[in-house]
Amino acid sequence: MPVKIRLQRHGKKGKPYYWIVAADARSKRDGKYLEKLGAYNPNTNPATVELDVDGAVKWLQNGAQPTDTAKNLLSYKGALLKNHLVGGVRKGALTEEQAEAKFTAWLEEKTSKVQAKADGLSEAEAKAKAEALAAEKAVNEARIAAAAPVVEEEVAEEAAPAVEAEASNEEE
Repeated sequence: MPVKIRLQRHGKKGKPYYWIVAADARSKRDGKYLEKLGAYNPNTNPATVELDVDGAVKWLQNGAQPTDTAKNLLSYKGALLKNHLVGGVRKGALTEEQAEAKFTAWLEEKTSKVQAKADGLSEAEAKAKAEALAAEKAVNEARIAAAAPVVEEEVAEEAAPAVEAEASNEEE
């Protein structure tokens, strides 16, 4: 039975959410699967990927073929690297401790890169919010400045008839 690691679509129209599954290649896209390995949410920025790396490596060791998108996600989370390192351990090129050290070093580097991107996005969002607030303040000040002379003219016009009425009362 040929096994594929692929995405199974969930979510609603326009808001996709995917499960990463190991499934028989002959089953339908959203049909029966052998094991759920994780989830992928492309709606967030950066995209959220949850993956059971050890489960994915087990399926890859047993001959499962990932689809193109699933392969990108497995690479993003380090499952393909871990599979490569396990192959090296099996051949005797390195020990399990060395492989685990390489994998954890790669994982820490990857986490720092993702965190830096998230920080940059939140910083850009805060900057855009501050600029929008400043522009809104400028528009409000301009609106108040434009309305102020009109109010002063109205007060002057209302005061002028009252002054004229007082002047005419004094003449009588």
